[in-house]
Amino acid sequence: MKIAILGAGSVGTNLHHAFETKGIKTELIHARPLTDPTAERSYSEAVRLPQADIYIYAIADQALRDVISVIHAPKALHLHTSGTMPIDVFGEDKPHAGVLYFFQSFSRTKMIDDWSSIPCFIEGKNIDDVAAIYSLAQNLTGHIYEANRHDRERLHIAGVFANNYSNLMFRIAADLLRDTRIPFEALLPLIDNTAAKVHSMTPRDAQTGPAQRGDLAVIKHHLEVLRTMDNGQATSNNLRGFSAEEMCEVYQLLAALIGKKHNHPIPPTGQQ
Repeated sequence: MKIAILGAGSVGTNLHHAFETKGIKTELIHARPLTDPTAERSYSEAVRLPQADIYIYAIADQALRDVISVIHAPKALHLHTSGTMPIDVFGEDKPHAGVLYFFQSFSRTKMIDDWSSIPCFIEGKNIDDVAAIYSLAQNLTGHIYEANRHDRERLHIAGVFANNYSNLMFRIAADLLRDTRIPFEALLPLIDNTAAKVHSMTPRDAQTGPAQRGDLAVIKHHLEVLRTMDNGQATSNNLRGFSAEEMCEVYQLLAALIGKKHNHPIPPTGQQ
């Protein structure tokens, strides 16, 4: 079985590493020259026709159709790794196609060695394709689920809330401690415990804090502290730090939403 992974970004490099770790040889191909008109002709032609049984397109959504269009292998199985793109991005010239969507955050600077706990969501054009995709995914994980585009879209948005937006909260927390003697590492046990709790509790039941209990005095005090933090060091245009205005805005929005969902209305400015 010959596998070609198109795209050497975070997903592609991690997939290449994962398959190679399992003893499955893959060819990792930089996708940009495939559709880049400025690429040297000899190199572009060399990568247009990699001979493989399976093509995995680990490509940004906006470039996926262009890359798919330059691969001509009607007998091969073609898979994209997107959580939002439809299966019909593969045209009639690719009758064997589907989705291989590993639900995890990937980085080129930190390869994932153990994929056994990572869920994989698959879809295929027909039953045989689904079986083939399932068999491929089994090399890396036992947590495999069929999911259509509707479900994958919801899952992708859920992942943005659970991962990307929570990471923004970590950035704000780190910024709050920047001018203190307290390192960000002091928050790690709290962060780890919060994540661990939702393994055995619903997120609603795991919610704690002043907004959850309707403690307006604490909320008011927090906002007063945040409003005094700038000292001219941060502005809304500062890409590294957060201004007092930005932190207050986020704090009030989240406090109001948490309070609303726990029957403790929070006034817009946090006043009692």
